[in-house]
Amino acid sequence: MTVPNAVLRVIREWLAKADNDLKTAVHTLTLGDACPTDTVCFHGQQCTEKHIKALLVYRATPFPKTHDIGRLRALLPARLRPKLDSNREDRLTEYATVMRYPGAGLDISLAEARKAVAIARRVRSEVRKHLPKAAVRRERK
Repeated sequence: MTVPNAVLRVIREWLAKADNDLKTAVHTLTLGDACPTDTVCFHGQQCTEKHIKALLVYRATPFPKTHDIGRLRALLPARLRPKLDSNREDRLTEYATVMRYPGAGLDISLAEARKAVAIARRVRSEVRKHLPKAAVRRERK
């Protein structure tokens, strides 16, 4: 299937933004005990969200402005959905909504932040398998 250049460009933009979020999360983890784990988890969630949105763009599926991973995943056919259980979807969504603000409650452990990055990496890998190679390749400048 031929994908119009305009669509490829938008997919690439989503992927570039998602990869920047992942880079930020990974780099921030290097701070160890001084790591702001809420920031890592936020960027892990954003990487996940933006990869799902890239796949929705490819499928020409309209989507709302939302950080709700479950809601976005539900817009995809079951066979294309990144593997996440409802608890993980909810927790990822919390990272982008509740956990970013004062009064969110418990701190996020370094182990949980590492898990958020691992999930983001897995979703990245799963989603990219369903995208056209031309969208995943780095564009030459």
